[in-house]
Amino acid sequence: MKPVLNLSLQFADARHRQLLPRHRVARWLRAALQADAELTVRIVGTDEARALNRDYRGKDYATNVLTFDYSVEPVVAADLVLAAPVVEAEAQALGLDVASHYAHLLVHGALHAQGWDHEHDEAQAQAMEARESAVMVGLGLHDPYAAAPRLARRRAQAVPRSKRAASRAK
Repeated sequence: MKPVLNLSLQFADARHRQLLPRHRVARWLRAALQADAELTVRIVGTDEARALNRDYRGKDYATNVLTFDYSVEPVVAADLVLAAPVVEAEAQALGLDVASHYAHLLVHGALHAQGWDHEHDEAQAQAMEARESAVMVGLGLHDPYAAAPRLARRRAQAVPRSKRAASRAK
């Protein structure tokens, strides 16, 4: 049985509203969930993303996605904040359509909300990447860690990995 998802979808930056209808965002998130969840997804501009990243992580730049996880049991509760301009720029650098990149970042954020981590242990990072790949392929979308896009990823590496990688905020 699929997990129950209570989703709040907010657009402080509405540039990608048409790419992110509620049913599509819910489908992507449900595919990554292993438990019932209450998630708020907020699409923001650079200023809000930068302020949140600075205030909660001590990093003074806008990152692609921040996950504020509040609980894992009995229900996953989290806010996922995505910076529309950053997502768009990364998608272009990676040669992806913007919606597909949002799908990956939402899957990534949903995994963080459930306790997955890639920042503190290489084995955990590999397990998380494998799970992301499986979810994305299961959705019929690109494998974000496949060998083929590596050339495109190198172009995006003008920004350090810590700034490109989705981040877990606490």
